[in-house]
Amino acid sequence: MLTFFSDTDCDITPKECAEYGIKLISMPYTVNDKVIYPYVDWDTFDAHTFYDMLRRGTIPTTSAMGEEFYEKLFEPEFAAGNDILYAHFSAATSNTFTIMHQVLDRLKVKYPGRKFFEVDSLGISALAYNVVLEVADLVKAGKSGEEIEAWAKEEVPHFSMHFFADDLKFFRRSGRVSGLAATMGGLIGIRPIIHLDDNGVMVSIGKETGRAKAIARLVRTVEEQGDNVKAHRVVVAHSDCPAIAQEAERQLKEKFGNDLNVIIQNVNPTIGSHCGPDGLGICFHAIHR
Repeated sequence: MLTFFSDTDCDITPKECAEYGIKLISMPYTVNDKVIYPYVDWDTFDAHTFYDMLRRGTIPTTSAMGEEFYEKLFEPEFAAGNDILYAHFSAATSNTFTIMHQVLDRLKVKYPGRKFFEVDSLGISALAYNVVLEVADLVKAGKSGEEIEAWAKEEVPHFSMHFFADDLKFFRRSGRVSGLAATMGGLIGIRPIIHLDDNGVMVSIGKETGRAKAIARLVRTVEEQGDNVKAHRVVVAHSDCPAIAQEAERQLKEKFGNDLNVIIQNVNPTIGSHCGPDGLGICFHAIHR
């Protein structure tokens, strides 16, 4: 039997996990020294309350998980004779996956007949979410772990995500975006355009003045780089700015048709702690990242 895991950093919700048979790993964040586990410490993500907290100046922190965390997740599956498939957010953005693989190396010795299949989405939020749902479709169709890993090697590099941030103090603090300082130049009202590169690293690739131009830039990117866009989901993720997300959806459907499969999703709180409120991202199937 193959047990399918994903994590909350991929924006996937318990409802979707129940639909696809996914075991959800809760990736925590810390507020005022209190560690909070999404969908464990609360049932529904109240995005507006969370991002309002950030607007008022509280900035949560995140950290890698310890070895015991992964042992408790994976060893019971191996002990029960199950193999594991884990589709997750970009390993390049967190040291937690180094720790995870240290645990798996030990477990593979203890359970030599068991297999661990891994799909690194090379993304966060909308990109990770899109890849996880594609993997879920493959699992539902009865594909094997080996077939899914082969699919991921070929297809994950074709899922592209571009996004902009509204308040750069969050990215400045995290230091997770390459080239951000050079893009900004300290100008007020500038939205950096960021994307996830081939290694799953966030890179600043340009800038726009104002939200309207930033939205138009993202939609234009889908037009210019899209490949077989309508055969796949287009995911619009936002950090508590639903009107902006709806405008992006309107423009996308104006370009590609009203039958375009657009999903609007909240950016999860762990990733939102780094990107801040009022940000928007679009993930789509592309010629290249």
